[in-house]
Amino acid sequence: MKGQLRLLNGKKLKSPDNLTTRPTTSLVREALMNILSQEIANSTWLDLFSGSGVIGCEVLQKGASSVVAIESNKKTYRICQENLKSIASAMGKETKVQSINCEVRKWLKLGHKKQKERYDQLIPQNGFDFVYLDPPYKMNIYTSVLNDLLAGNWIKNNTLVICECSINLKITPKNEWIINDQRFYGKTSLMFISPNQALHSLSDTDSTH
Repeated sequence: MKGQLRLLNGKKLKSPDNLTTRPTTSLVREALMNILSQEIANSTWLDLFSGSGVIGCEVLQKGASSVVAIESNKKTYRICQENLKSIASAMGKETKVQSINCEVRKWLKLGHKKQKERYDQLIPQNGFDFVYLDPPYKMNIYTSVLNDLLAGNWIKNNTLVICECSINLKITPKNEWIINDQRFYGKTSLMFISPNQALHSLSDTDSTH
């Protein structure tokens, strides 16, 4: 697998040579880019369990303004950073990219405010536009990570979280989330979810009394 990973436009990326990294297939990536289409331009992305960074690289080529990628494997995170920087530099415009070597839940639990202080311009002021969540399928920690995103104030009312998972895995977000859509591509599923604005608006109102 090493050296064989390519973006949709054919550009080669470096690929980890370990068996635990499972790059998102070109079929799924192409579908995702088509679904989001013009929404990607100038958007901010948080890529969790980023692996080689292929999703971040694809959205950079579609005009995303920044990508923050979290990857726990030290060797893989270095490859991710190299891939992101290579694509960002080739875009010919100012883009912000960073791969961070940390366990995802540990990083999220520090919260938006503390990580904003640490990484300054990399972290959007009011949360990310998109979050891509693609843990190893057997981990099944989607619900926990979704809770961390809410608790840490990582997202806005209109943030879209995209969960990539096995078609055999049933993800059941709590009431704080709304499932907007779910698509199936072979053995892979993409679930598109967003915060339940009605519940969050009620919570905001209650907090003012």
